[in-house]
Amino acid sequence: MTDARSRLIVALDHPDRASALRTVHRLSGRVGYFKLGLEIFVREGPRLVEEIRDTGERIFLDLKLHDIPNTVAGAVRSACKLGVKMLTVHAAGGRHMLEAARAAAEGSPEPPLLLAVTALTSLSAEDISSLGVNGSPAEWVAVLAGIANQAGLRGLVASPLEILRLRAAFGTEMRLVIPGIRPGGAATQDQSRTAEPRAAILAGADFLVIGRPILQAADPAQAADKIVAEIEDALRERSRIQEPSASG
Repeated sequence: MTDARSRLIVALDHPDRASALRTVHRLSGRVGYFKLGLEIFVREGPRLVEEIRDTGERIFLDLKLHDIPNTVAGAVRSACKLGVKMLTVHAAGGRHMLEAARAAAEGSPEPPLLLAVTALTSLSAEDISSLGVNGSPAEWVAVLAGIANQAGLRGLVASPLEILRLRAAFGTEMRLVIPGIRPGGAATQDQSRTAEPRAAILAGADFLVIGRPILQAADPAQAADKIVAEIEDALRERSRIQEPSASG
């Protein structure tokens, strides 16, 4: 698997097991991870996670856990037993919840990358304000990211518009997983803060989460390959940009 392929996460935004497995079969070897979210997990449960895992594919379990610390810690331990490689919790759950989640993950023989979800990419400035949060979405993301960092988490989920700010604040040690990615010409649909793959990688994203632009393509494998090629080109360009500062 090339470095570029390992950075592409395909969201299995399907309603059922059969559809999800067809996509896994079509894209096997072409992408880094398959993301299972709430809809399909609630319907199909852990069995589907195990079934995809047993094919050798890496799984990102995106449940956005948000509850009291003890409950979240228990859910994290259960997820770890499924062998997932990435797992999400909500940063808005607070430092104690995040610390409990981290401790639970670290107790696993093979801890997943625990990702703190900041502000959902569907939230606009108006949405943020209606929640009683002062400031812009970017400012709110920075607050939540700071809490996650203090709790010892080493991964964040944020929109493409916050990448530069987060990279400047936390350096290269923090892994940035970026949804809201829309290839050129793709509809934004229910996402408010989006970017194209090249722009997100150049800004400093580590992983890109893409669902419908691949799943709804006439040829999903071809669509995935095209995005991987764009990621690869952007990584080369990012490396060239960084070389002078590294040597200086």
